[in-house]
Amino acid sequence: MKLWRRRASEAEASTASIVVDGARKSTGGRARTRVVMTMAVFFGIYATIAGRLVYLGFEDAEAPSGPESRITASRPDIVDRNGEVLATDIKTASLFAEPRRIVDPNEVIEKLSLVLPDIEVEQTYHKLKSGAGFVWLRRQLTPKQQNDIMQLGIPGIGFRTEKRRFYPGGETASHIVGLTNIDNKGISGLEKYIDDQGLADLQATGLAVATDLKPVRLSIDLRVQHIVRDEISRAMEKYHAIAAGAVVLNAKTGEVMAMASVPDYDPNNPYNAHDKDRLNRMSAGTYEMGSTIKSFTTAMALDSGKVTLESRFDASRPITIGKQTIRDFHGKGRVLTVPEVFIYSSNIGSAREADVVGIEGHREFLHRMGLLERMNTELPEVARPSEPKVWKKVHSITIAFGHGMSTTPLQTAVAAAALMNGGKLIDPTFLPRTEAEADAIAEQVIKPKTSEDMRYLYRLNAEKGSGKRAEVPGYRVGGKTGTAEKVVNGRYSSSVRFNAFLAAFPMDDPQYIVLSIIDEPKPEKPGMGATSGLNAAPIVANIIRRSAPLLGVKPEFSHESKATLVSYQ
Repeated sequence: MKLWRRRASEAEASTASIVVDGARKSTGGRARTRVVMTMAVFFGIYATIAGRLVYLGFEDAEAPSGPESRITASRPDIVDRNGEVLATDIKTASLFAEPRRIVDPNEVIEKLSLVLPDIEVEQTYHKLKSGAGFVWLRRQLTPKQQNDIMQLGIPGIGFRTEKRRFYPGGETASHIVGLTNIDNKGISGLEKYIDDQGLADLQATGLAVATDLKPVRLSIDLRVQHIVRDEISRAMEKYHAIAAGAVVLNAKTGEVMAMASVPDYDPNNPYNAHDKDRLNRMSAGTYEMGSTIKSFTTAMALDSGKVTLESRFDASRPITIGKQTIRDFHGKGRVLTVPEVFIYSSNIGSAREADVVGIEGHREFLHRMGLLERMNTELPEVARPSEPKVWKKVHSITIAFGHGMSTTPLQTAVAAAALMNGGKLIDPTFLPRTEAEADAIAEQVIKPKTSEDMRYLYRLNAEKGSGKRAEVPGYRVGGKTGTAEKVVNGRYSSSVRFNAFLAAFPMDDPQYIVLSIIDEPKPEKPGMGATSGLNAAPIVANIIRRSAPLLGVKPEFSHESKATLVSYQ
């Protein structure tokens, strides 16, 4: 019995030992499994990190970070006729943000305002809170602004390299060259013209590659352009005017060599480009051109064959028609020859010249000369002239001396070129053009004999008439003054004027037309007048004196001619 109990006890102990050993073996296996799993997880994490480091090591260091954005397209350089750069592309940095990575928009705005004090706080806050992947904060930063923002170390913002337009000459040719918008698209001037000729389509298809874009050469001469702008700026200040302008036009080809209008703007910072007073008055403004229109009245009379230089017109008494009375500013009170009508700028004589041709003939002639048609040229900013809907005799009489119709100064110069070049009307161009190309598109609008007579009258007026202050020794200048009263409160004001001087040189074979305008000039000194001969004519003289050598016109002092006044007292 005792033996049995002892064996049973030994069997129980043996069984217990086997159970304990099995438990120990099971626990050890689970522990090893956990260790292996843990090691696998850490291995996976380190493998991922290592893989990412390898990837970043091979990634292009110059590749931009952040979401993709639209890149501004390239534009061709714009150069003057001598190859001087007027507009070109430069690289600039633009600031963007990734709102999803922005933690505190207020802190970002506070820091950015240290560099960009004019930042739109509310608008920027909404952008940063939008949760978008990409938003622009400021386009086209200066290098200093970019550097200062980088020093702030703000997470979630970055920079993109874009192209922007740079104009080395600043304001010098702003109205001609024009502007681009923030996306480098042309919106005015020749910049817009270039887009309209196909550049915009190339940009849209991604084919506007900088290396493939040849420079666009203009007809203007930057040296002469600088002179023109300098002279009209000085005149505006000297005569306390509200505006001034001038153009130099090649009479043989129609090329615009220079054209400026002030006030203007800096295309590199065009914050005021759309202000009303920054209008390009030479092509986008219409004005009653005053007595410069008498050039065309006289040419019309001569071209009709009913009037010659020896013809005479009675200017002894004013003309009364309806409620209007036509008088001369400095009347002679007698019969005047055609040259006298011209150099004395007789309103009465001009009215009688128009009467010879008749109302319909008068209107047709001005349309033929392009003065009442919308001008055809590359510049987009071109105004449409105005005229009476129905011409009556009173309209013909007043238009004869420059009141009652409005046209642009540029097309006045273009029409004057036809008076000087043998009678050929040539559309103006801001691109290079040869004489042969000009002849192919020219329209004969007056007889060569009429042009010869008008050259004589222009020179005579500079020697003996109101154009004396436009004289430049050696260059044989001729021209016609124009002092127009402006309409104030529905009536013509004798104290508010729009003045112009229309000139050509050298008069034996005119190569260039120069037209100056000055809006609401004041007397230079107390007691002086403010007529065209006193302010607009000197502008032309200064432009010719400084620019003629640059234009290749040599002075001749040995062949100075003196026109003879045909006078019948």
